[in-house]
Amino acid sequence: MADSGTADGWLTTKEAAKYLGVSEPTIFRWMREGTLSFFKLGGATRFRRENLDMIAQKVTGKKEAEQSIARCSVCGHGFLLSGDVRSTGKVYFMPKKTKFFVWSESVVEVSALACPVCGHVEMFADTAKIAKLMRQQDSEANRRAREEDIPE
Repeated sequence: MADSGTADGWLTTKEAAKYLGVSEPTIFRWMREGTLSFFKLGGATRFRRENLDMIAQKVTGKKEAEQSIARCSVCGHGFLLSGDVRSTGKVYFMPKKTKFFVWSESVVEVSALACPVCGHVEMFADTAKIAKLMRQQDSEANRRAREEDIPE
């Protein structure tokens, strides 16, 4: 007998839990929280595999991040040339909303890496300076987002 979830593309709650490797109560909690997309077909709850796959979040570790910075994100070339992006001067990142009063100017210098093969340019901002400029509520939102990214 064919698995009811795989034949027509719809998965039951039990099959969705098994597919994701979690308990059924976790599936119900995610449904209540709006974390997981689901479909109501009459009185039945069903899921699509592609929607279940979207719930997975990738958390990149420092080592992987350092390795990815050394490669072009477009063509994968293993060398990126460091430099500055200029217009009529340096290009800076300026947060729209910053702390009410800061001792330093609220612009953040941007550095860049360019791929000599495809020409793609990646820009990076000074995260320490951004943290100093962030308003309290933005800092708290950033902290909560980081906590959500850390696997249990």
